[in-house]
Amino acid sequence: MRLLHTSDWHLGQHFMGKTRQAEHQALIDWLLTQVVVLEIDAVLIAGDLFDTGTPPSYARELYNQLVLRLHEAGVGLLLLGGNHDSVAVLGESRALLARLGTHVVPGAEDPSAQVQVLPRRDGTPGAIVCAIPFIRPRDVLQSQAGQSAEDKQLSLQQAIQQHYAAVHAAALAKRDELGLPLPVIATGHLTTVGASSSESVREIYVGALEAFPTSAFPPADYIALGHIHRPQAVGGLEHIRYSGSPLPLSFDEARQEKQMLLVELNANGLQAVTPLPVPCFQPLIAIETSLAGLPAAIGTAAARGTRETPAWLEITIIEDDYLADLPARIQAVCDGWPVEVLRVRKARGSKQA
Repeated sequence: MRLLHTSDWHLGQHFMGKTRQAEHQALIDWLLTQVVVLEIDAVLIAGDLFDTGTPPSYARELYNQLVLRLHEAGVGLLLLGGNHDSVAVLGESRALLARLGTHVVPGAEDPSAQVQVLPRRDGTPGAIVCAIPFIRPRDVLQSQAGQSAEDKQLSLQQAIQQHYAAVHAAALAKRDELGLPLPVIATGHLTTVGASSSESVREIYVGALEAFPTSAFPPADYIALGHIHRPQAVGGLEHIRYSGSPLPLSFDEARQEKQMLLVELNANGLQAVTPLPVPCFQPLIAIETSLAGLPAAIGTAAARGTRETPAWLEITIIEDDYLADLPARIQAVCDGWPVEVLRVRKARGSKQA
């Protein structure tokens, strides 16, 4: 079974006044090339397909295009809802998309309904999936009067762990029913202990659950996670992975090497996890410099842009003096270069370049 694990696409993101439509279109084109060249059996998106619960029409069109093109390529798609996704929006076309080989799990539901059998390209079963999306506290927990913050956190952690255990038990029952030695995959859209995030990641269990311990996951062969945008193996465990977002979603992610994960499994379990670097379709560059050093920094950044795709810049100026005409000065330096300044910041303190 050759699975492509990705997450946090955030289709429809409005990035400082800019659309990411062209980047997401290029991402879909790149993905379709990978699934053909690498003979991928299925693609798994572990939450946050959309950036908001009310995605713009072009984002929905990209979503539909992704489904159709994967179907035409003979590749299955398993899509999990994230904290940015609307359960209703993802659920509205669920039955229709199932006819096209796409299985959507918008929100937490009956454990047996969250068990999915991922097929190989030839149609034979390739893996059993505990397809668990973002779990909202109301899905698994009833609040109780008088609970402290610590009690609420512990109750939610226990409830999520129990939900995972129930879905895992249903997955093992499904495997027994099929009578096949299939590997078991679990999914999740949450923060785990030891995960390293970025500024574009929104805290999702504020005041209730800071991070889910890796020991609370069921004993799956591979655990495909979403929500954290930085790709990483959690706590040094090779089988528990965040794929990270395929596009940088904030300037502090601009230096990350974005990737998807090629996951290979068979009857003996996990065989290999191979990162697939995602090309940079739109350069994002964070510059921190003095005004004196700005021309050289802009020249370096401009080497990554083109007239058709100028580099997007966040510029932080290190100066002690108040500069009322700072934006005008920066624009004068940038004129003629294939760059576009999206944000200008003044460094705190009195650092000098």
